[in-house]
Amino acid sequence: MTLSPIGRSTDVQVTAVRRIGDSAPHNAFTDLVRHEGGWFCAFREGSTHVSGDGVIRVLSSPDGRSWSSAAVLRRDDTDLRDPRFVSRPDGRLQLLAAAATGEATKKFRSVAWLSRDGRGWGDPTPVGEPDVWVWRAAWHDGAMYGVGYATREPRFVRLYRSGDGLDLHPVAPTLFAGGYPNESGLVFDPDGTATCLLRRDRETATAQLGRARPPYRDWEWTDLGVQVGGPALLRLPDGRLLAGVRLLDDPVRTAICAVDAERGELTELVALPSGGDTSYPGLVWHDDLLWVSYYSSHEGRTCVYLAEVALSR
Repeated sequence: MTLSPIGRSTDVQVTAVRRIGDSAPHNAFTDLVRHEGGWFCAFREGSTHVSGDGVIRVLSSPDGRSWSSAAVLRRDDTDLRDPRFVSRPDGRLQLLAAAATGEATKKFRSVAWLSRDGRGWGDPTPVGEPDVWVWRAAWHDGAMYGVGYATREPRFVRLYRSGDGLDLHPVAPTLFAGGYPNESGLVFDPDGTATCLLRRDRETATAQLGRARPPYRDWEWTDLGVQVGGPALLRLPDGRLLAGVRLLDDPVRTAICAVDAERGELTELVALPSGGDTSYPGLVWHDDLLWVSYYSSHEGRTCVYLAEVALSR
């Protein structure tokens, strides 16, 4: 991986950072979206990084600067984790998350909520398969595609397709296996090419970058040679591909990186104010700025932040 000096890039600058979520002992695992002219940020509130009391808080803002609570999603005896927004072609918002239950042996089930206004979410619907965590999803050409990872042995990631965003069917039953593949970012080019940034852990912990053409059954993967956490991908209007990730070389940080999918390279552009327990960004391009939600413990307690990042053309 190519690394630029942290925070010193002349063409990428963090122009503003605001703390927007700090009401719980542990506030983490964010996502960000624009919907009906406003902002929504979702994240988990709990007592610790892993605890049985996780709820999902949804914040709203008219301008990205003043924020208020729009909803709290909870289930009895369930840890709700890692909410991810999906903008649907029917104008509704979808929110994906994992419902974790059990003590000694956790069981995971992906669930989804739907909302017209980002405030009323109704009841969750189980999606996908038990113990395959659907991490992120995106719509393309009339269908929603999502990458899920197995939370039990054998470890693998699986690509799903759905015509309604709820009834998921495997397209690539084993998208990738080896080295405990798990969290992912997923985007589609205008020509239909899919790109996936995949986290791996354990002994072979280097991230993978995968690409495929429709119908997305055959993928080519490149080892990026670096470990990442909480990956998110965003394609800008000018075609540039960006990633938000946790980088684990010293110091641990949440960073914005450029992705060269043709060459299989990840280049750090700028580090956000962050450290310790951090990452899981949401990325939105708006008003010629990159808006990034993320969480970090660099100020002592784990809180949610919103950064504005300026990128030269």
